Amino acid sequence: MARTIKKEILDRIAIIRFNRPSVYNAIDMELAKELFDELLQSSNDKEIWGIVITGSGEAFCAGGDLKWISRQEGNYYKTFYAIVGQFHRAIIEIKNMKKPVVAAINGMAAGGGFSLALACDFRIIESHAQLILAYPSRGLTIDGGGTYFLPRIVGIAKTFEIIALDRPISAQEALNIGLVTEVVQKGDSVKRAVEFIKGIIKKVPLHSYGICKNLVHESFRNPLELQLEKEREAIAYASQQPDGKEGILSFLEKRLPIYKNS
Repeated sequence: MARTIKKEILDRIAIIRFNRPSVYNAIDMELAKELFDELLQSSNDKEIWGIVITGSGEAFCAGGDLKWISRQEGNYYKTFYAIVGQFHRAIIEIKNMKKPVVAAINGMAAGGGFSLALACDFRIIESHAQLILAYPSRGLTIDGGGTYFLPRIVGIAKTFEIIALDRPISAQEALNIGLVTEVVQKGDSVKRAVEFIKGIIKKVPLHSYGICKNLVHESFRNPLELQLEKEREAIAYASQQPDGKEGILSFLEKRLPIYKNS
């Protein structure tokens, strides 16, 4: 049986590609499990410095595979509860990843596919691609962390508008409202995503990026006093790491830093 996820390594960057093009990369249980496994392996691999997530064929990801769900034994509650629980392991892994994660949106991102793209740190979308929640207008609700990430990206008012209208959002509109980072030509999203991560790594060492990413996520639940203490501990810790010391030394010597991301 063909794997539902393909992975390749390009210049220390893992490209994780959904591989169910005949169903627009819709998520069944196998894909959800393989996605989590590949993300976990990439997170723990010291030779990998960044992750790109994309789709095969015409779509990025169509969300949950409702045809697959309808064929499972038992009621919908049991099936949704099981597959969404597995899918959410992947979302948590992306959020906790101490490396840059970029969604290369090569086509339609709907339902859980939309939410997964939102969970990534950055989103590069091709000019023809669209985003849509899809589930509300089918009498369902949002999964994949969509209710967590969407209001944090576009605000509560815009989130309610997106839910209530549940219409396709074009690449240009997505850029205008801050849903995506860049719009590129058709076929260029993966290439640009790799370049984007290379640009980050060249300027910001992984330990700094990972710590700052974690601090930002924690800031939404911490009172100011606790957040300030966490920032205090983090900068003291970072200053003692090899790349932290190199950053300070390069400033004192008035030169560009050379990070090893060790």
